[in-house]
Amino acid sequence: MGIPRRPSAASTLAALLAAAGTTHFVAPGFYDSIVPRVLPGSARGWTLVSGAAELACAAAVATPRSRRVGATLAAALFVVVFPANIQAALDAGGGSTAARVLAWGRLPLQAPLVWWALRVRRSAAPVDDAAAPT
Repeated sequence: MGIPRRPSAASTLAALLAAAGTTHFVAPGFYDSIVPRVLPGSARGWTLVSGAAELACAAAVATPRSRRVGATLAAALFVVVFPANIQAALDAGGGSTAARVLAWGRLPLQAPLVWWALRVRRSAAPVDDAAAPT
């Protein structure tokens, strides 16, 4: 019996994305409430689309063959959803002190998420298209 291996950065990122994506479908109300109001269409539509995008990124990051692309897309997704985090922080103004601290404290966490995804991208083995089955 060997020492258990630590999960890789890629598998942990894939798990985070999968968990976050799943919550968009299981408990969409929170996400609906932070969709920036300037976006056209329904908040629920944006919640479901962003949840599906997170699940797709999770699957791509979890698969070695698509990991580079998946991690690149995950980094882009973390940037694209940042306005929702800003909306959440702005809306927390009337809430409790703890809610405001959490909402505003979450904003700087987006940068390490982008860095993490790009690190996974850099560490992913390039796919050799010549060796791919036809």
